[in-house]
Amino acid sequence: MNVKILQAKPELPKWAFALLNQLYEIERKLKLHGDTGNALRNVEKMKDALEDVGLFYEDPMGQAFKETRTDLEATISGSDTENLHVVEVIKPIIRQGKRDFSVVLQKGIVVIESKQIEKPNK
Repeated sequence: MNVKILQAKPELPKWAFALLNQLYEIERKLKLHGDTGNALRNVEKMKDALEDVGLFYEDPMGQAFKETRTDLEATISGSDTENLHVVEVIKPIIRQGKRDFSVVLQKGIVVIESKQIEKPNK
């Protein structure tokens, strides 16, 4: 007898998604505009506390994009579809588990575009 065991995708309360998404936004803005009050230290402590219970987010900014990626929902900017990279992150990837082995709870929502490869002058 061949029996398949289906694993249910873990559910997370709506507030936890909101918390992780907002924490990502705070971290992104602090890195972009500067952190004169050293608030990134507090952000890291909050991220550590969430990771202790198996929740974390991943920032895919700058990563290569291939059609086979299942953890991102992407919008292509521009007309070229070669050598695609993430250029804007609207929502991060939210995961549950350990860094080495985790389940995607929220796909990242990103904008991708072709990264032009500079050719050396001869």
